[in-house]
Amino acid sequence: MQAPLRYESQVRTALVEGQKDYHQVTEDIVRPVEAAPSRLWWIGFIISVCCLLFGVWSVTEQVIYGVGQWNLHRTIGWGWDITNFVWWVGIGHAGTLISAILLLFRQGWRTGVNRAAEAMTIFAVMCAGQFPIWHMGRVWLCFFIMPYPNTRGPVWPNFNSPLLWDVFAISTYFTVSVLFWYSGLIPDIATVRDRAKVKWRKLMYGVLSFGWTGSTKHWQRHESLSLVLAGLSTPLVLSVHTIVSMDFATSVIPGWHTTIFPPYFVAGAIFSGFAMVQTLLLVSRKVLKLEGYITLEHIEVMNKVIVLTGSIVGIAYLTELFISWYGQNKFEGWAFAQNRVNIFSPYGWSYYLMMGCNVLSPQIFWFRKMRRNLTVTFFMSVIVNIGMWFERFVIIVTSIYRDYLPSSWAMYYAPSIWEVGFYIGTFGLFFTCYFLFSKFFPVIAIAEIKHILKKSGESYKEKMGPLEQMPVEEFAHEYAHAH
Repeated sequence: MQAPLRYESQVRTALVEGQKDYHQVTEDIVRPVEAAPSRLWWIGFIISVCCLLFGVWSVTEQVIYGVGQWNLHRTIGWGWDITNFVWWVGIGHAGTLISAILLLFRQGWRTGVNRAAEAMTIFAVMCAGQFPIWHMGRVWLCFFIMPYPNTRGPVWPNFNSPLLWDVFAISTYFTVSVLFWYSGLIPDIATVRDRAKVKWRKLMYGVLSFGWTGSTKHWQRHESLSLVLAGLSTPLVLSVHTIVSMDFATSVIPGWHTTIFPPYFVAGAIFSGFAMVQTLLLVSRKVLKLEGYITLEHIEVMNKVIVLTGSIVGIAYLTELFISWYGQNKFEGWAFAQNRVNIFSPYGWSYYLMMGCNVLSPQIFWFRKMRRNLTVTFFMSVIVNIGMWFERFVIIVTSIYRDYLPSSWAMYYAPSIWEVGFYIGTFGLFFTCYFLFSKFFPVIAIAEIKHILKKSGESYKEKMGPLEQMPVEEFAHEYAHAH
């Protein structure tokens, strides 16, 4: 019987660098889990916990004394709180996109980055979900937003409110994302369990691995579950931020009442989510010494997605300006021409900061040298998320800070220390969870790296021979003969 023909392309750079075999893959990825935490890990973890404690203090002050602790007033009822809510939901988008959609499309480059992205999704949604709850003021009444039978007399949840739709969308998104993340972790947890030498680690990972043995039946069920959850997650990528955008688009406030918000918010969420994944991965690959698995190829492909979604967001910004002029609605025109585009208006500077960070700066990634430059990539990933935060700030604050009473124009909005503290606290929660995740679980999916090793590993690509240099006709003849 003739040996199978190898026709893997050499054009794409290897996704696993170095002379790796299956055992070396396991050793490299599990090493950070088994080794004692480094000094850098402890420094980052302690800083994160301090930020988290400051956030807990800020929220405690707000619960005791009320929303009056925030600098909201009768004109600006939504400020930093809802800005941060939309921003964190956007951050959580890239994980499901990388995991679910790219899995369905069989994109091999997702394997080096999907595990960290999935974890980032869960932690970001945990941060986002807090903001609407604490924004209620009387947080002990939060159960009123849940759908329950009419057992409390005339009190019903308002199903016409997009804020209630957020409850359904975000809770569903969080549940499916946790299932998807954890089901992918089970084979790797079993690997850590089998290598554990300390009794408590063997017990803990034994419980978490759900009795995984690596049998054919287990792998079949694992593959089936992954595909089912990927199919469920894919529409959620589009629906979650679409529904978040309806918090604004279903209103009649100039600057919010626009039908472009759903696709514009989804593109912006993927844009900011990929930027945050870049930030985390660039740090993780350096600190955990995983350069052979999170390669320049992964970084470059993700930068291509960033420049694509950044361009889509730029088109959305220009479309908003065009429609505000073309629609000839004087209120809409005023909201854009005077409150946003006018650089001399109180918040005009934030509009131009948003445009610079989100539209102009990502264009540097049209150049391959820049896409593969780690310093530029890290700097740009931070710049993009700053810009996306200001996008949400511009949408919310510049649309409502001037109403139709001239007396309201004197009310300038700036966040209080407790609003800033709450935001810092969510960063503390996010990075505390990520540091713990990186210490106790493999940051990269071991099983999936092994799956692509023999077709995308550097050492295996070198053994493929001169087939790639064949003319097209000769390649077709060889392929037909082999099959």
